[in-house]
Formats: sequence, C-alpha cells, structure tokens
Amino acid sequence: MIRHPDTVIKGGRLIDASGEQSGDILISDGHIVAVGQDLQGEILIDAGGCIVSPGLVDLHAHLRQPGKEETETIASGARAAVLGGYTAVLAMPNTTPTIDCAAVVREVLELGRASVCDVHTTGAITVGRAGEQLAPMAEMAALGVKVFTDDGTGVQDDRLMRRAMEYASGLGLTLAQHCEVNSLSEGTCMHEGEWSARLGLPGQPSESEELMVMRDIALARLTGAKIHFQHMSTAGSAALIAAAKAKGMAVTAEAAPHHFTLTDACCEHYDATFKVHPPLRSQSDLEAIKNALAAGSLDAIATDHAPHAAEDKELPFDQAPPGMLGLEYALALAFSELVDGGEMTEAEVLAAMSWRPAAIAGMDNHGQRLVVGVPANLCVIDPSQRWVIDATGGASLSRNVPYVGKEVRGKVRHTIVFGEVVVRDGEVQR
Repeated sequence: MIRHPDTVIKGGRLIDASGEQSGDILISDGHIVAVGQDLQGEILIDAGGCIVSPGLVDLHAHLRQPGKEETETIASGARAAVLGGYTAVLAMPNTTPTIDCAAVVREVLELGRASVCDVHTTGAITVGRAGEQLAPMAEMAALGVKVFTDDGTGVQDDRLMRRAMEYASGLGLTLAQHCEVNSLSEGTCMHEGEWSARLGLPGQPSESEELMVMRDIALARLTGAKIHFQHMSTAGSAALIAAAKAKGMAVTAEAAPHHFTLTDACCEHYDATFKVHPPLRSQSDLEAIKNALAAGSLDAIATDHAPHAAEDKELPFDQAPPGMLGLEYALALAFSELVDGGEMTEAEVLAAMSWRPAAIAGMDNHGQRLVVGVPANLCVIDPSQRWVIDATGGASLSRNVPYVGKEVRGKVRHTIVFGEVVVRDGEVQR
C-alpha cells in the first residue's frame, strides 16, 4: 500500500450525520486518527471558513466504459467526480457490453481501482438489459455488486420484475428502477404538457413514470425486496413514495439536480442539451421534487451524469440522445437552489449527497461520521465561493452542460480519498 503523508485539515466546520462542530482532523495511513484542536501533520490543509464533510457519494453515474470511451472513461469520470467532492460513485450498467456478468464487473472494478475515485458498479437486472432473462446476479454479487438496475430502461414485464425482486431479496441485494412504461413513453422526447404542444414535439406523460413507481411499490410489498427509485421527476411519483414510506415500507428514492433546477420550458429553442430521460418536467413538478427532498421522502440527490459526444447532441431534438453532465455541478446547484431557496440547510443537503446515498448503496467506507478510526474519505467545501458554470464540461470528455452561464454558490476546494489528497485547491493531483 502506498503511504501518503500525514495530513491535517485545520479550522473547518465539521458536518456529519451527528451534527456540526469546529476543529481539526488528522489523517494517517488512510484513516482519521484524531479529531480536535491544534493538531499537526506533514501536510496542512487550511479549512478556515469551509465545511469539512464526509465525501459525497453518487448513486447514479454513467461512466460509459466499456464501449463509449470517446464520451467518457472511468478515469475521466472519476476526475470529474472528485472535483465535485465525490469520493465514491456508482456506475450504471448501460455500457457496451452491458455490465451483466462477472467478467465485465471485473473489468470495471479494475479500471476503477486505478482511478482517483472509489468506483463501484451496479449490475444489470436482465441480460443485455433486454428485459427478457434475469442476469446472473449471484455471480456479480460475489464480486461485491450490491445494487442492480437496467437503468436507461425499466423492467417492463411484471412477472419478471417480481422474480427479480424475489431473487434479489434472497441475496440481500437492492434493485434500482428506471421508472418508465414503454407503451406510454415510446417515441417521446420531452414532458407532455404546454411546452410539448407549443413546440410540436411528442411528449411523455407523467403517468409513464408514476405507473411503474406504483407497480414496483406493490411488488416490493409482495416480495419484501429492497427497491430504490431512480431520478424521480414528478409530483405524483414523490407522493407515491411518501405514502409508501408512511406505511413503513423500506423504499428509497433519488432526485437529480436537473429535476430541481430546470423545467420543460428550457426546451424552448430545441436545444438537445436539455433533452434527458426522464424529461424535464413542469414548474409544479420541480417544486414538488424540492419539497420531497426537504421532507426526506426523496432520500438522495444523485447526478445521473450522462456524457454525450457533441455531434450526437447536435442532432435534431427528437433524434438526439438524452442526458446531461452533473458530477462537478451537483453540490453547487443544491446549495444554490435548495439552501438559498430556503428548502434545506447545508447539513441536510450533505445528508442527501453523502451519508444517505452511502447507506443505500451499502458503501460502508463512505459517508461515515468524522471520528477516529474511519477511512479518510472527505471533502472540503467553500460555501461562500460564487462561480459561473461554463461550457467546458470540466474534467469530463463531453460538453453537454445544461447550466452554462448560471451563477452558483459552493466550491469544492479539496477532496481526500482513503487518505490521499486527490484534489487540492480545486486541482486534480493525478
């Protein structure tokens, strides 16, 4: 194991699941070895005026490797992640080939180990994400995969989804669902509503998402399976999940930053940068997602980071692929929209971006309280720094950024992964 110099983070606001305090953190051999005042180390990180938090955890990132390395690689996605304060990301399986067997899992994990971030991977629920035959979840679980999803498509067959839940439940695994009923969404390219009518574009009704949320809540109740709902976008979905939680069901759910910052009105100029699935919804849906995050019925903020080549996003709106970048912008968007908007505190945002997603994904080395003995996976955030998002795409190989020109608050200054300072003063160190 490579030894990294003892590092002390001095004078920060320490925020974790237990609350907030002021002090220093000393890191040695990849772990926190002291928390207190006037600590000393070989490397000094000045956290004056900054928040020190457990590293962020992204439940939903498309790293595109294997198969689409021209748009993103695990290495480039990992660099984007740590610049955004993430110490761990969960890669989606819609790669080429699909992450649906042990061999591809091994490839992704090996590439992840060489990167600057702790890269975990999901496995597909069905072979090739075709929705016809269950993938060998047990063999992938034996390699450490804990979450399975056909993300990009929802499992359409009710009986197959029930079988998947029963199988996963027996193995202690979590199923994550992309909720979209194909018979209602096929051929659509944005939210069905006023703006789709104005633009003459085929719209996807909210019910496409909500019907699958309803079905999977029912199947989870039947099977006892752990189900996680991905990128919830409608008021109806948020209400269904809140009702399930009120009945004591152990369901979890996430929202993506674009669903609490952007609406379908952004599609006004047919710019495919704003095309995403599920689509940008109405203003009332956006407010409902904000409220659900504030109430905790939506547990986590996940980026749904989805890089695409420029030439693909330049296609006509109805032909362009859906997706947008998120890893480097999610925290600042959450601070700017949710904290400054009065819906959440900084600590509540960090809960939704660190320790709660870590618990959902079963990442025991992340999101831990800032106490002696835990792995040193941390980020240092300057909450007062204001900056304007530009079109560069940051560390990503792609440039499909929907927030260009937006002024935001909150900048990650340092990120530490297992004791290594991988981002220092906003720059990736390797």
